[in-house]
Amino acid sequence: MNVSLRTARRSPLLQVAKSALATIAAWLIAGWLIPGPAPVFAAIAALLTVQPSISQSFGRGVERTIGVIAGVIVASAIAIVLGNGFWAIALAVVCALLLAWALRATPGTANQVAISALLVLALGTATPGYAIDRILETAIGAAIGLIVNVALVPPLALESARARVATLTEEAAAALDRLGAALTTRQDPQALHELLTRARAVRDTVAAAQTPLADARDSLALNPRGRRLATDVTALEDDVQRLSAIVTHLIGMTRAFVDDYDDTIATDPEAIAIAEQLRRAAHDVRLGLPAGDGAPLEEPPALTRPLEVLTVPTSHWVLIGSLLIDLRRIHSALAASDES
Repeated sequence: MNVSLRTARRSPLLQVAKSALATIAAWLIAGWLIPGPAPVFAAIAALLTVQPSISQSFGRGVERTIGVIAGVIVASAIAIVLGNGFWAIALAVVCALLLAWALRATPGTANQVAISALLVLALGTATPGYAIDRILETAIGAAIGLIVNVALVPPLALESARARVATLTEEAAAALDRLGAALTTRQDPQALHELLTRARAVRDTVAAAQTPLADARDSLALNPRGRRLATDVTALEDDVQRLSAIVTHLIGMTRAFVDDYDDTIATDPEAIAIAEQLRRAAHDVRLGLPAGDGAPLEEPPALTRPLEVLTVPTSHWVLIGSLLIDLRRIHSALAASDES
């Protein structure tokens, strides 16, 4: 069993600062508005509400508030019958979990119901007034957490998505270059196997780009900066869709090359022409990568028109035909990108 106490990436320092600020503000404001026990519920609600996106903050705030309402109701009902001893607390936790299960609540909400019931009985008197104060306290904390997250640089998850798409772009271009080079040089079985394996691995990079893209789209919801940057996320999604199509056709070309390979293909004029087209395609794919100043490369596309073979090849005609079909599809995907 692998247990790790560290993550691959730290949370942004700004989010840590916002969580601390929201927790302190919730404690002070809720304590001022609702005199009585320490405002633990407000502080916890604020801490948990500050999330990597505004929509997640809103959802966590609602989840926290609903969980507290259900938990204090369960705790108050049990306290009236059994008081607030050990068995009352144990029964409250069990009933809270069963209630959440019956309502098909999310794991987070279910845990919140049980935690709230436990805290109400362990820390309070479970009187109606106490229960209402804890609900109000939680709502105040959740609202403060949401306000802090919106007011202080609303979070956007664009940089990770951009980095993933840039990695995918470079890997797709490199795979096109590799196949172009393989077409014009003699290959042994091990080199062919590696060529196909590396081409298929690019498909994993396509899948890896989907999660940060979904996070970036989610970070736009309810975000004051979302409307201005929505076009950037849409452009990244279009890039991934285009690159996914290119990678699919590239894998098909590589598979056909590996299956029908023989040593004479390297000197075939049509294969040499296809190799040049693949190098041009790789150049055009890289046009989507930023230059040193962060702007896209300002170069004309190299793959300006699809390759035409006017006569039937004397040899390798099955392989050449298969490669030409996928090459034309790659050209179409690149042409569609230029038009947009």
